[in-house]
Amino acid sequence: MIIGQPDPETPQFPPMFRGEALRANLDPFSKAISTAMRGIDPGLIVWSEDNSTAKAALVLAPEEPLEQAIGVVFAAFLGLSDSLGALAPPEVAVHFIWPDRIKVNGGLCGRLRVAAETTVPEQEPNWIVVGIEVPLIPDHGHEPGNNPDQTTLVEEGCGEITKAQLIESWSRHTLVWINRYVDDGFAPLHAAWRSKCDSLGESVESPQQGTFMGLDELGGMLLKDDSGTHIIPLTRLLEKTA
Repeated sequence: MIIGQPDPETPQFPPMFRGEALRANLDPFSKAISTAMRGIDPGLIVWSEDNSTAKAALVLAPEEPLEQAIGVVFAAFLGLSDSLGALAPPEVAVHFIWPDRIKVNGGLCGRLRVAAETTVPEQEPNWIVVGIEVPLIPDHGHEPGNNPDQTTLVEEGCGEITKAQLIESWSRHTLVWINRYVDDGFAPLHAAWRSKCDSLGESVESPQQGTFMGLDELGGMLLKDDSGTHIIPLTRLLEKTA
């Protein structure tokens, strides 16, 4: 590394964010949650030094009830899609699966995670943590074809993308979408997410069997089955913190 030049292995974050590196064998999502519980200022991104999977978690401080604040998950979704659009070859296709999965060229290739101080939809949490995990290379011993529904970036022609590049780009694009969310509400994120979802109107098995009809105004799934149309709230995605 040239003195005075940024380390290419370390993501550079936009002014509103700051980073904290974590050893490859530790979980940045868990670390971000424990840090948030201690009252850290929002804007921290904990990221893993693991070179096989891009892992990062962002601490935010919403100013609205959880059922609305959790819409930031869609900012993270769209930030990741935009990042891959900027870094990957133009022929690479990115799609979403509600509530937390990313597909690259039709194969599952990563997920989003989210936790909050409360799980009560009407309460305003002091913090929300949203994280990403995107496999860059196959696991050791992985044989192509063993899991045909799963893939990695290198298997989809994105071998030049490093974890630092992806995490850095994700932070910048996610910040753009967060600002859009704050300024214009959920509607533009809703529209952009729908355009990247390839299962609308299709039969789904998860989180339960039915037809995926779309999203409600808070990002919940509208699922139709023989008994009618049901709303599965986005808060179902929340991970336990205790």
